[in-house]
Amino acid sequence: MIDTHAHLDQPEFDADRHMVVVRATREGVSAMLCVGTTAQSSAAALRLATEYAEIFAAVGIQPNYVAEVAEDDWTRVAAMADHRQVVALGETGLDRYWDFAPLALQQDYLDRHLRLAQQRDLPVVLHCREAEADLLPMLREAVARAPLKGVVHSFSGGAEFATDCLELGLHVSFSGMITYSNKKFRPLRDVARAIPDDRLLIETDSPYLVPQPLRGRQKRNEPSYLRHTADALAELREVSSAELIALTAANARRLFGIRSM
Repeated sequence: MIDTHAHLDQPEFDADRHMVVVRATREGVSAMLCVGTTAQSSAAALRLATEYAEIFAAVGIQPNYVAEVAEDDWTRVAAMADHRQVVALGETGLDRYWDFAPLALQQDYLDRHLRLAQQRDLPVVLHCREAEADLLPMLREAVARAPLKGVVHSFSGGAEFATDCLELGLHVSFSGMITYSNKKFRPLRDVARAIPDDRLLIETDSPYLVPQPLRGRQKRNEPSYLRHTADALAELREVSSAELIALTAANARRLFGIRSM
């Protein structure tokens, strides 16, 4: 399995980060993408990627943090993008759910990420929360300008948004939300059934979104729990877990250029 989105640099892992990586590998997670949310977080993700062969880094400034950037933060992110252990830019995107940063500023930084990704031939890791109508025009403009590759992480949108993302050439990644069986998540599970095999990815979004059956018992998600998401998605798509794991790992290696472990 490849966990395509985890925030292993965050304080929730400070007490046992090494054992988190060990547990993940023991459970069959061969690679983890540690995703930055600020310049400082991105630097921490890159440090982990240089320390552990199983960890790769994505560097960027998440939309909810763009109002806090220091003068040289973007320059730092752009410089980190050249490191060989950096396999993606992000996470970036737009967020209308939280009111942490003006939309115009979020759009400015999204545009920076998209242009840099195209210049460096790197995929982008996209965050979208209640901002599909704002995100899609910017993605279409970017695609009209130059080839763009990337993933909408922890997908939570509807079928129409998924179709739009696929038409733009993007991948779609599902997190522990896909394991939740209550009625609220039924439309998301329907979307997950319909994503083409070659565009499908899985993630934990650790330390968030603990999957069933651990939800309510564990406060923190971690990469070793990825199998719950893989199993749930395999059941939805009526394939074996082994088949689902193999195809999502192949997709992740292809998108991010991650070598086989």
